[in-house]
Amino acid sequence: MAGIYIHIPYCKQACHYCDFHFSVKQETKTAFVNSLVSEISLQKNYLGGEKVETVYFGGGTPSLLSEAELRKIFETLHQHFEIETNAEITLEANPDDLTKEKISSLKSTEINRFSIGIQSFFDHHLKWMNRAHHAQEAEDCIKRAQDAGFVNITIDLIYGLPDLTDEEWEQNLATSFALGIRHLSCYSLTVEPRTALAHFISTGKSRKLNDEQAARHFEMLMQRMKEQGWLHYEISNFATEEKFISQHNSAYWKGKKYLGLGPSAHSFNGTSRQWNARNNHLYIDSLEKGVIPFEKEDLTKIQRINERIMTELRTMWGLPISDFGFSISNLLSAKSRPFINEKLLETKNDSLVLTDKGKLIADKIVLDLMLDED
Repeated sequence: MAGIYIHIPYCKQACHYCDFHFSVKQETKTAFVNSLVSEISLQKNYLGGEKVETVYFGGGTPSLLSEAELRKIFETLHQHFEIETNAEITLEANPDDLTKEKISSLKSTEINRFSIGIQSFFDHHLKWMNRAHHAQEAEDCIKRAQDAGFVNITIDLIYGLPDLTDEEWEQNLATSFALGIRHLSCYSLTVEPRTALAHFISTGKSRKLNDEQAARHFEMLMQRMKEQGWLHYEISNFATEEKFISQHNSAYWKGKKYLGLGPSAHSFNGTSRQWNARNNHLYIDSLEKGVIPFEKEDLTKIQRINERIMTELRTMWGLPISDFGFSISNLLSAKSRPFINEKLLETKNDSLVLTDKGKLIADKIVLDLMLDED
């Protein structure tokens, strides 16, 4: 089974922290959709005939697509790929887009899961991040989606903001629980180069981030999720039960094949990675000529193992070290022993799994476990 990711590179306005590829100028959207369906046709053999079990519209802001544009994309996908009848089909959406009319139009498409970029239920934080919606819209859009029959809804929240108090973070989580959300993705704010946030911090217009505060918020998050009985199935992701685990993102972490479509989208076929140009005009111009603008990297055996360490160790299923053969398994066992002794890692069913304490320094553990090329 495989997945398809579709990058929609348009937004109404730029969030101060965001470094994803997007444009606030939407005049090329029609040309982009035409180029996207051309790329779908050109990439029809990339997944080797495997059935598609997940389709994910990311961005950018996919909720800016019209019903007609979505139908055109779905029609082309079905022409060239076999998509499971019960496939998980996710659309990322901003709260201000999810009006009653918009939700109704989306309900008539194949979309069966929303990923809503809430980020915070406090107006002053949304303004600081330069989000396009306000706090009441955040709550209202979730209720509207639920009233329309959407059950599989996930929302994003961000912690570690300089002015986010512990009490406010607690309230963000409490509001999510009260709204009956089935899945949460919670991320620590990071300062990416060449973003407005990076400029504000470098010029003293915003306070620097506080690592201790972010770690405390993460610990609070893990504790509240345990109290609520949620599954902490990946460092940043939580679900009320197994059927609400993100199948698409889990495929990334489990090393399944996926095809990325649209500018900046990445693809993986098991042995190589490729990524499209991060430029809307170049993407559109190239596809008009029948050429996909991408770069490719063939992965060595060690690179493929390191990618598994980086992704699978983030999950509750862990890294099954016996998969790698005797010598590699022994090496990983030796490398992991100090972390096990410090109760940062544990073994479950012959897999290495991060403890809650280990999740706080997951990046360091991953780097230390990675193998060197011979």
